[in-house]
Amino acid sequence: MTPEKLLREMFDAALDAADPFKAVPTYLPEKPSGRVVVIGAGKASARMAQAVEAEWGPCEGIVIVPHGADLPTKGIEIVQASHPVPDAAGEEAAKRIVELLETLTENDLALCLISGGGSSLMSAPAAGLSLEDKILVNKKLLASGAAISDMNVLRKHLSATKGGRLAVAAAPARVVTLTISDVPGDDPSIIASGPTVPDTSTASDALKIIERFGIDLPDHILAVLNGPDGETPKPDHPAFKRAETHIVAAPQASLEAASKIAEKYGVTPLILGDAIEGEAREAGKVMAGMAAQIKRHGQPAKAPAVLISGGETTVTVTGEAGKGGRCSEFLLGFALGVWGEDGISALACDTDGRDGSEHNAGAIWGANQFAQADRDKALSALSRHDAYSFFESVDGLVNTGPTHTNVNDFRAIYVEASDED
Repeated sequence: MTPEKLLREMFDAALDAADPFKAVPTYLPEKPSGRVVVIGAGKASARMAQAVEAEWGPCEGIVIVPHGADLPTKGIEIVQASHPVPDAAGEEAAKRIVELLETLTENDLALCLISGGGSSLMSAPAAGLSLEDKILVNKKLLASGAAISDMNVLRKHLSATKGGRLAVAAAPARVVTLTISDVPGDDPSIIASGPTVPDTSTASDALKIIERFGIDLPDHILAVLNGPDGETPKPDHPAFKRAETHIVAAPQASLEAASKIAEKYGVTPLILGDAIEGEAREAGKVMAGMAAQIKRHGQPAKAPAVLISGGETTVTVTGEAGKGGRCSEFLLGFALGVWGEDGISALACDTDGRDGSEHNAGAIWGANQFAQADRDKALSALSRHDAYSFFESVDGLVNTGPTHTNVNDFRAIYVEASDED
């Protein structure tokens, strides 16, 4: 078992643990005698729709997924739209979802299939805003360094679908939401901006986030946040009396599945956390120090050991950005931190199969990549947020294609035992 094969097998196990087709049936309610409408949005939502129809047969509904992430279904319509920046296809589908939910009665069921990415895919602007306004806000958020929780507070208050508004549209029908978590802490009100979940944040919170991150927005967008259309439905809204939410897959289960693979090969797994946030390159440097401590001093565990973590780091873009995403930038920061160290390998990938601006899941770093690498080029790539190009040059990219799930980032750092151990 080479380090590279171990890391890839651990990643495969993490993906398998988050397979919606396995997770969804456990949480499906009994199919009611009334009308059933299935709606949803996210990177895992097409696979979730397949799981529903495998149990219930063909269903009425609309689910929005990123381009290239569609799957065949029996009755549910799968719409492809843009991610992470909204487009007209997502806006139109979101409006159709609202119209469909508004036709339900108290005898009906709205089954909502929500996963990460749904916030930009199901993007219907609040009254007074346009799609162009939403695109502008998303671009500025993605470059700001804001955490996903902060991003989604602002998105909720500028939307006609997020922050519980779909539950309001479906009332008085029963609303059951099945969600796959891609956020630190597994808070369903943050996942895809919580379209069916009551919102405890306020428009005032959104304005504070704009100020904190120095996000420059036009006056008419700020006016929405300061007006009546900028507030979201709160927990005491009657629509939520018949609404329930179940998390069917989450990062922790994937980390635990990966740890079992390590144990199978006699490697000690150390799960550092499923909700690690912060600047990607800095997190990489910190974990490089932890790996070195294991190698040099056998702390907090003796090699062979593997550090496993999840969560969502951020990349604050300075200047003109190159190619890549937070996983590859994390790994490049890590690689520079362990440069020259033998017996340390790492993998960092997004479980949805796409890391940032390109179509790779992430990257891998080990002896094969180090043999081809130039430290000056690595430093230059990191300064330009161009980690993709660096790992491409050393044959270190990991390509999976769309995985049809999304439980955030997966990172594994393997420290081999030395000959003396």
